[in-house]
Amino acid sequence: MEKSCLALGFYLASWGMFRGSSFMLEKSAKNFENLVGYIASQDSCAWSIDVDSYTSENIEFLLDQYNEIRTILVPQNTSHLTLVTKIMLGVFGSVPANDRFFKQTFGDIFKGECGFSRINTKSLDCLSRFYQSNKLVIDQVSSKRMTVDFNSGVDTTLPYTKAKVVDMYGFTKAITGT
Repeated sequence: MEKSCLALGFYLASWGMFRGSSFMLEKSAKNFENLVGYIASQDSCAWSIDVDSYTSENIEFLLDQYNEIRTILVPQNTSHLTLVTKIMLGVFGSVPANDRFFKQTFGDIFKGECGFSRINTKSLDCLSRFYQSNKLVIDQVSSKRMTVDFNSGVDTTLPYTKAKVVDMYGFTKAITGT
């Protein structure tokens, strides 16, 4: 449990979730214990949902999962979108992290339709449509980017999820403007 809490905390810290006025600054790794318990209790299907499988049923599951993570971890009346979606991306690989870079890129792409200021059916549907429109490129990048085995440092046969590739696109486009 302790290792899992520390790994989750380090992951979030590496993405800036412990800086500024974040409530996380006042928390220790122990704060993640209930969340790690929730993650461990998830059905195997929680790890199989990716942007290419955003069916109505899977979208409902993701929204329920988002709300459960938010309830477990985030105090009421506290900003949660970036934190919770970063957790869902890092743990399950199921949704992009809705940070400011992602919101900038995809808010421009879906201007007037979705601003990505919340995770809901509309935002997930827009992501599904973006994936379908760019399926060949996203699938190609996903199939060539492998995760790394912790012990050996060697690439595994487990590719980045398509949601991670979409996340990387949103970040890169906002940073570089291309």
